[in-house]
Amino acid sequence: MLVVGGGITGLAVARALALRGARVRLWERAEALTEVGAGIQITPNGAAVLQALGLWEAAFGAGMAAQAARLNDGLSGRRILSMDVSGEDWLLMARPALISVLEVGAREAGVEIFLGREWDGEEADLIIGADGVHSRVAEGLNGPVTAAFSGQVAWRAVIPGEGEAAADIYLGPGRHLVSYPLAGGLRNIVAVEERRDWAADGWNHEDDPEALRAAFTGFGGPVPGWLAAVDRVWLWGLMAYRVAELWQDGTRVLLGDAAHPTLPFLAQGANLGLEDAWVLAEALDAVDQGAALAAYEAARRPRVTRVLEAAGRNARAYHLRAPLRGVAHGALRLGERLRPGTAFARYRWLWGHDVTKR
Repeated sequence: MLVVGGGITGLAVARALALRGARVRLWERAEALTEVGAGIQITPNGAAVLQALGLWEAAFGAGMAAQAARLNDGLSGRRILSMDVSGEDWLLMARPALISVLEVGAREAGVEIFLGREWDGEEADLIIGADGVHSRVAEGLNGPVTAAFSGQVAWRAVIPGEGEAAADIYLGPGRHLVSYPLAGGLRNIVAVEERRDWAADGWNHEDDPEALRAAFTGFGGPVPGWLAAVDRVWLWGLMAYRVAELWQDGTRVLLGDAAHPTLPFLAQGANLGLEDAWVLAEALDAVDQGAALAAYEAARRPRVTRVLEAAGRNARAYHLRAPLRGVAHGALRLGERLRPGTAFARYRWLWGHDVTKR
């Protein structure tokens, strides 16, 4: 089996298959398994897969256990609601740290990893496309991958700073900012703004920190202090990709962003990729490969479609303008006061989903 792509999803599926006795090769076009030093949230649905892969202890040691997920009014800094996640398997960690854990796990399981290797149509008994939104495997199945600018851009930055292990979201008209601490005395920042101007797709476009600060002028709470500490920032345009029409053809199969690119409004891109990896590996226990791939797609398509729709709703809700934003924030506060835990329960279908216990 050949896995194309050495990101989170590719490394996870490679280990999952190797643990089942498969001979797995992994090709990654980059010369090293590294990524921009951004943060990532592993929610309980993704944590379940890491546990089943035998990598939870290593991931936990490289991350920070989240205690809360909180919504805040960006302009006033006032708390809207707080979800206690201290009893959940929910990690805040640097993305490169998770890549490292998965790489070690894949190699230990016997996966052969080849760096600086671009897939250009080589044949294998099974080609697994985990090569992201610009997937060559997806292009082979569906033709050129196209996307439209979503009307939103995002900045990523990491600054020095410690704090409570909580993921904080600050909501403002036409924009929002997410921040949480990382191990090693760092803090991750992701800031999203609506705009008409197109920005190039990708994570590696360095921008002027002053542009980020200007976009979030007027935000309160700790946000001005965080942004004042930013000395390097990366900007990318959020592109609206469609879920792939064809996920598999009996000898090629897509998973992760290659199948269903995910916008960052529910912190589910990596978690869905981990879910895909486990479900695909489990399905391939079947003797008939074609039937296994069809079963994988049938199991995953409804799930990821529901998650992507929920992420789209979040994108709109995060950026409400007056008078709707005041009404919506008030309703959230009241609902949580009358029935504590309502907000978390609303997403139990997402975070409580465990693909390893089907």
